[in-house]
Amino acid sequence: MRIALFATCIVDAMYPRTARATVSILERLGHEVVFPSGQACCGQMHVNSGYFPEAVPVVRNHVEAFDPAGYDVAVAPSASCVGSVKHQHPMIARSCGDTALEAQAEAVGAKTYELSELLTDVLGITNAAEQLGSWFPHKVTYHPSCHGMRLLRLGDRQLNLLSSVGGIEMADLPEADQCCGFGGTFSMKNADVSSAMLADKTANITSTGASLCSGGDASCLLHIGGGLSREGASATTLHFAEILASTKDNPVSVTGEILVSGKATR
Repeated sequence: MRIALFATCIVDAMYPRTARATVSILERLGHEVVFPSGQACCGQMHVNSGYFPEAVPVVRNHVEAFDPAGYDVAVAPSASCVGSVKHQHPMIARSCGDTALEAQAEAVGAKTYELSELLTDVLGITNAAEQLGSWFPHKVTYHPSCHGMRLLRLGDRQLNLLSSVGGIEMADLPEADQCCGFGGTFSMKNADVSSAMLADKTANITSTGASLCSGGDASCLLHIGGGLSREGASATTLHFAEILASTKDNPVSVTGEILVSGKATR
C-alpha cells in the first residue's frame, strides 16, 4: 500500500523518533510511506478552545495536503489528532457553511487511521513478535489516552499489540481509564486541577514497578513523563510505536534510544 504519514505537531517538534518508528514498522511490512509536505497542525487546539473560524484555514490546509487521490490510507501515531481529522474537521466545515470543504474533510477522515487501528484492522497485525519481529525485554505499563478510548473507540488495540511484543512484561495500570490531566490547553487553563490528576496518574504508574509507561499519544506521554521526572521517579514514558519498532538486532532502550553496537543513538 501507499501510506501517507501524518506526523502531527508534537511528534514533529518533540518526538521525531516516534515518526521514524512508525515509518520503520510500515516499511518492514513492505508498504511505501510518503510524507505530504504541505501538512501542518490539525487545528485541534483551536477547536477545543472554541476558535472555530480560526480553525477553518487550518482544516482547509490539511484536506489539501492530504488529497485522498495521492495515497491508499493515511496514518498518524496519535489518537487525538486522528480524532480531530475524523470528527472535528467536518464539524468545522459545517460551522462555516462550506459544504465542499465538509465533503473533502469527510473523504480525508475516512482514509485516516490511528497507528494501532491501521495495523490491526487494515494490515492484520495481531502478533507483533511474529509479524513485526518486535522485541522489548522490559516491564511496561500502559496508559490509554482519552481520545483513543472515547472518541476513536480503539478499545484494547494498542494494549494487545504491546502485549504481543517479544520479551515484554506488561503490568496492569490501576485506574488506567482515568485522564492524565493534560487535555491540551486544559493543563494551562486549569493548572491546579491538571496537576492533581497528573499526581494520581504518576502514583499509579509508580505502583506497578514498571520501567516505563507506554501509550499512543505523545502529548499525554509528554505530560506524564514530565510529572515522573519532577518526582524523581525511575519510570519514564515511550510511545508504543517505538516499542513495536524495537527488534533484537536494533533494540530500543526504555528512553527511546536505539542501541547499536552498545552505543545509544537517536
